[in-house]
Amino acid sequence: QVRVVESGGGLVQPGGSLRLSCAASGSAVSAKNMGWYRQAPGKQREWVATISRGSLANYADSVKGRFTISRDNGKNTVYLQMNSLKPEDTAVYYCNTVPGPDYPWGQGTQVTVSS
Repeated sequence: QVRVVESGGGLVQPGGSLRLSCAASGSAVSAKNMGWYRQAPGKQREWVATISRGSLANYADSVKGRFTISRDNGKNTVYLQMNSLKPEDTAVYYCNTVPGPDYPWGQGTQVTVSS
């Protein structure tokens, strides 16, 4: 059974940085276009970034220039480097396939940007 586990979230001040990780088991992420999604309180889950099987990246306008998605196929892990964080980036962050979801949703990792 496929399982994804997100980690790396936390509380950070505006302008700070975090690096999220998504470790997959039961499926090779190298065979998939993988992405990060987020869900803020009271809002629907939204797409944030995609990394293709060929490691081409695409981003939502709201995070372009601040976030970087990457993958390590050897570790079956996808990352999201988040810089210049803003309060509006506060959300639970999830990873899954794009388009998706092909995998069961993980528990996500909470990111809170606040002074």
